[in-house]
Amino acid sequence: MTDDITRLMEANLLEVFDERDPDRRRDAISRTYSPDVVFTDAEGTVTGHEQISAKVAALLDGPLAGMHFVKAGPIHQVPGMGHLAWHVVAPGSDEVIASGFDVALIEGGKIAKLFTVLT
Repeated sequence: MTDDITRLMEANLLEVFDERDPDRRRDAISRTYSPDVVFTDAEGTVTGHEQISAKVAALLDGPLAGMHFVKAGPIHQVPGMGHLAWHVVAPGSDEVIASGFDVALIEGGKIAKLFTVLT
């Protein structure tokens, strides 16, 4: 397992999708994703840092307000790809509200393509 893929998968979940501070989230986005990153989930596809930042802000300010992402297992990987399962938990508890996983394709030391699946 490479440290780069582990770092990127954890940063994606905890430093981007679970980060409420927009400045820290923007810094994490620039460290974690390629400039032309493509992110796809059930709602569609967005491209680039600004669109990912807007999508995350809408989630954290909307349906996931007050909730947090937590890892739901180890990071699995093959060269150039990482997989991480996660849960969304209720504020102040371990009650799981939603679960899913992320799959990321890594190029040049950053996430180039990201796929999120709700389970």
